[in-house]
Amino acid sequence: MQTGYKRNFEPLKILTDSQVEQIHSATLNVLEEVGFKYESGKALKLLEDKGCNIDYDKMVAKIPPSLVEWAISKTPSSFYLKARDEQKSIRIGANTLYFMNSTGARHVNVDTGMVTMATLEQNNLAVTVSDSLESVHVFPSYTPYFEIEGVPPVMSCPVSCAQRHRFSSKPNRGAQPTDSFIWETQIAQAVGAQLMGCVEGAAPLSLAEDPCNAAFYYLEAGFPIYIASGSIMGGSHPITVAGASVSHNAELLAIIVLLQSIKPGCGIIANNFVSAMNMSTGDLNFGTAAIALHQMAYNQIWHSFYKIPVNNTGSAFSNSKLIDYQLGAEKLPLATASALSGANMIVLHGGVTAELAYNPILAIIDDDIAKTLGKMVEGFSVNDDTIGLDIIKSVGSDGTFLNTKQTRTLWKSEDYMPKIFDKSSYQEWLGSGRKTIINKAKERYEEIVATYKPTPLTAQQDNEIERILKEAESYYRKKGLL
Repeated sequence: MQTGYKRNFEPLKILTDSQVEQIHSATLNVLEEVGFKYESGKALKLLEDKGCNIDYDKMVAKIPPSLVEWAISKTPSSFYLKARDEQKSIRIGANTLYFMNSTGARHVNVDTGMVTMATLEQNNLAVTVSDSLESVHVFPSYTPYFEIEGVPPVMSCPVSCAQRHRFSSKPNRGAQPTDSFIWETQIAQAVGAQLMGCVEGAAPLSLAEDPCNAAFYYLEAGFPIYIASGSIMGGSHPITVAGASVSHNAELLAIIVLLQSIKPGCGIIANNFVSAMNMSTGDLNFGTAAIALHQMAYNQIWHSFYKIPVNNTGSAFSNSKLIDYQLGAEKLPLATASALSGANMIVLHGGVTAELAYNPILAIIDDDIAKTLGKMVEGFSVNDDTIGLDIIKSVGSDGTFLNTKQTRTLWKSEDYMPKIFDKSSYQEWLGSGRKTIINKAKERYEEIVATYKPTPLTAQQDNEIERILKEAESYYRKKGLL
């Protein structure tokens, strides 16, 4: 099993206990008095049986606080996610931090910033690269690219799922659009794996028919669930961090009420992906202080108060169009805030230009960032060996620690030395041809492509995946979608 990074100190908290209670109380008030829209008669009937007040015309359920509290209590603090290679499986929750690969609609040229639709080969190579990176523990759905050349849109999620299982043996998240959950579930079962089923709300305060159907289907298959609600401060949510926290919490807790009503005790990880709106342009504003503060407040409430595993997506994207200083300056503070405040999973590797683009070169660079964050949350040991009082005394005021046994034996465990970041002297840098971080990442990319071989599927598994994809094509053709 992949161990991830163990957080060895209490997560950073930015809210007082009374502020946490105030946000939670306001959340319960919203769900009881405003309610939540479920675009599924089956879901509404189930929730009516659980004590919700249902308006079938508006498809809105008003949820009593007692039912919300019950659903929270039924959600476990951790769950197991089985990969097709059981050694790559993970247990999500508690004080363990994992990293999830990022996504992008298209492939970005790292030199020019221009984006193009990815070919199937580019998609497969990008999956292979992330499979090779130690700090990528799990893949989301439609990753690395939303769009693949020659693949009809309605087939993009099933094909993406198939290729991730073909070129990686790590765990995966499923998708939900247009019944894609049917085929993705079958693909995972064909290779002996689980998916994190995906159930995404539509802000404000609603859940469309597809994710409602996906909830029933994934839970019937015995899969844990990844829940989300992509929300915009100042758009679909209040502009304030506190108001957005209440609205976002209400959306996710309403989904948890449905999931626990379907299958009490099911494993859930709750994603925080709240963006801010740039009021001067109307575009999304990534990498801001408000998003970082929202994530930290969210992590405190969900990790420490609800005790439900949390994922953060805020650090996955930047408004920068290039792999440059702005990209790092927008992604890194959010990733650090997430890691220190209790995230169980952070989406990080490879995303650039908002959600528009992806490149595996950036994923290689992000591997160093993730490992540095992992080292930070693991902290450091305080004992007689690490303090080394006798060594401090023996060196005194005129010696050096360079030649001590402590330095020789512990220097690697006390810090993380990046593989891609330039740590050479200025003269060494000149002598090596003045390579940039992108030059070095490109070299690492070529090395991975030439030498790394993902664990292959068996011929029987591969043939079964092909059969499932053909069945999906036939299904969509009959519906007039192909």
